[in-house]
Parts: sequence; C-alpha cells; structure tokens
Amino acid sequence: MPGSPAHLARRFFDVATAEPLNGSERAAVASWLSPELEELFFDQPDVDQRHGYHAALSVISDGVSDPDVIVAALLHDVGKRHSRLGLWGRTFASLLIVIGIEPSERLRIYRDHGVVGARELGTALAPALAIDFALHHHGERPVTIDAQVWDVLIAADQPPKTSVWKGRRITSGDR
Repeated sequence: MPGSPAHLARRFFDVATAEPLNGSERAAVASWLSPELEELFFDQPDVDQRHGYHAALSVISDGVSDPDVIVAALLHDVGKRHSRLGLWGRTFASLLIVIGIEPSERLRIYRDHGVVGARELGTALAPALAIDFALHHHGERPVTIDAQVWDVLIAADQPPKTSVWKGRRITSGDR
C-alpha cells in the first residue's frame, strides 16, 4: 500500500496540515455525488475528504469531465475511515506495512481500505469505475479500467507537491 519514502513524507505532511473543506468546496463535492455517496464522502475524516477533493480537482485539471471518473477520485479511500486512525496511527500502520510486519486488526483495516471501501461503494450503488478503482488503486490496473483513465486516477491519488493546488480553486461551476 505505501509508496516511496518521498510519497510517504508528502502524505504525512498532507495529513498533518489538512483543513476541513470550506463551503464552496463542500458544495462542489455535493454537486458531483448522489445523496448516498455524498453521505459516505462526508462521513470520512477531514483529511480524507481533502485528499478526495484534491484528487477530483486533479482529474478535472487533466481535462476529464466524466462524472464516474470524478466519483472514483473522490471516493477511492472511503474505506480508511473504518480504521479510525489519526496521523500517528496511519504513520505507524504504513511503517509496519513497509517493513513487512503483520499489523493488528485495526491497522489491517487501514491497510485493506480498498477492499473495505469497494464493498461499501458496491452497496451504495456507486459507478463500477469507482468500485474498481477503490479496490485496485494500490495494485495493478484491472482490465475493467481503461489505461488512460487509470493513469489519470493514479496521478490524482498522489499527495500535492505544494500547499497551493495548481494555483486555483475549482468549484462546481468549473465542472
């Protein structure tokens, strides 16, 4: 699950500095999701909402307007919330995974958040792309996801390299 040391360091600071979505950001998310999926999204901790929102902005910035791709970007980490881990718990879980030590049940939920999230997204009738991306986003591209769409979504899953997200804020009016 964890990436390179640089990815992990950026993700650590991304988690440590994440702020709740503001009103216009929340409105944008609401405009992209069905009420049931919106409930799942906003049930996540602020850090995962912020990450999903940034992923959606990345997809849109790459010129993708397919609603299913945006939903996949927003909800790919929805399973993480069941682990109830904060910054240090996530860090500890990632380190155990990297060094190959089998984590406790709670940390396994964090590690296996793709499976947990995909199952939940299926129950919520999310688009097949969102379910498949949640399930596979830390592994190999399944044949069910187009290679170009996969590349856009994988790039969107990377933590921002700066605190200013490409110098602009995208709201629902920019869809």
